[in-house]
Amino acid sequence: MTVKIDISDVKKMFSQLGDIPEETMEEAYPILKKNTPIRSGNARRRTRLDKTSINSDYAYAGRLDNGWSKQAPRGFTAPTMDRIPSIVNRLVRKIDG
Repeated sequence: MTVKIDISDVKKMFSQLGDIPEETMEEAYPILKKNTPIRSGNARRRTRLDKTSINSDYAYAGRLDNGWSKQAPRGFTAPTMDRIPSIVNRLVRKIDG
């Protein structure tokens, strides 16, 4: 009996794995924005998705993320990071084998 594994299937799986960082950020982005405190709307407006990173580009981002606002005492990064393992696990399970 001969067992054969076709390398094209393995290559396809690795290709799909390569898409996971971007897909993860696409799903994490709205979570982070939702957890960003809002007073004037500047913080949410200045938060952008850039393929594999989410950038909060305003002077007081660090303070907000350290719990400065009563609206987000845990900040906005920690709640988002808590969700990332489940996002990644779901994306990995979706890969065709």
